Amino acid sequence: MAPAMSAKVVSLPVKEPSLSPILSLTATAMNAVNAIILDRMQSEIPLIPALAGHLIAGGGKRMRPMLTLAGAELVGYQGTRHHKLAAAVEFIHTATLLHDDVVDGSETRRGKETANIVFGNPATVLVGDFLFARAFELMVEDGSLKVLKILSHASAVIAQGEVDQLTAQRRIETSEERYLHIIGAKTAALFAAASRISAVVAECSEEEERALDDYGRNLGIAFQLVDDAIDYDTGTEDMGKDRGDDFREGKMTLPVILAYARGDADERRFWQDAVAGFRVEDEDLAHATDLIRRHGAVEATRERARHFAERACDALSIFPDGSARRAMVDAARFAVSRGY
Repeated sequence: MAPAMSAKVVSLPVKEPSLSPILSLTATAMNAVNAIILDRMQSEIPLIPALAGHLIAGGGKRMRPMLTLAGAELVGYQGTRHHKLAAAVEFIHTATLLHDDVVDGSETRRGKETANIVFGNPATVLVGDFLFARAFELMVEDGSLKVLKILSHASAVIAQGEVDQLTAQRRIETSEERYLHIIGAKTAALFAAASRISAVVAECSEEEERALDDYGRNLGIAFQLVDDAIDYDTGTEDMGKDRGDDFREGKMTLPVILAYARGDADERRFWQDAVAGFRVEDEDLAHATDLIRRHGAVEATRERARHFAERACDALSIFPDGSARRAMVDAARFAVSRGY
């Protein structure tokens, strides 16, 4: 009797995480948000729309307003209030980018000259202020004190986070704990607020609000961790800033913190000089990148990012399974797998 044939095991390809599901989920609403953004950045002062449009037209993932729109889909909200609020979120984010580029002296963003290089620092700061003001106009028009409280508090936390980062700059003793506190403020606070307000306008329970807040906060931390890892990834292109900016500015991001902690005495002396601003040439950046790679600091940073991304996904477990929840989970996992 012929021996029984074993069943052939077919390995299915692992599905790579993608932004496509959340982009599709929010496409119609995002068109409405973009129309509001275009309308509200107008002014009788021509420089204002010209400068604001320079940054807004430069692209970007629109992650923060997308979270407001996706959250509304997740909780089954049927109205349109979230459109203006998503636009307010994007204006807050854009204003912080304009101010950041002035503070950092950045010259390019997503391959284009920054607004401060094209229009000058004073105009860039003032247009950033204008966009902040527009954001608060949109919040007031919504009429919810709770929404206003959430977004205004997030704006204050972001500003404090940026100041905290400034005071930690060129300080080699900056700890991982302080670094996580900084990015929790300067990046994750707006992700959390953007996600939470969708539950507020839908009049959801406090538990659902907290779940969306937790999702956004953990996603924001993961997102920033990956941004900081990318700055030391060789061969990275299409970044939101010049490669090596963090290194030359003496920013104590997690790859540097880990490489410094794991280095020997000579390596630590190099990092002390580099962070102090004495080693900022291209060959110094190459050496820093080599040290970070040697000690596995980029992969360790990405591993921490994956941890926070999974916490974000877990936060959504209180909601029923469906296309919105799956799209938001995919977005969190894409955020940590991306190379740009």
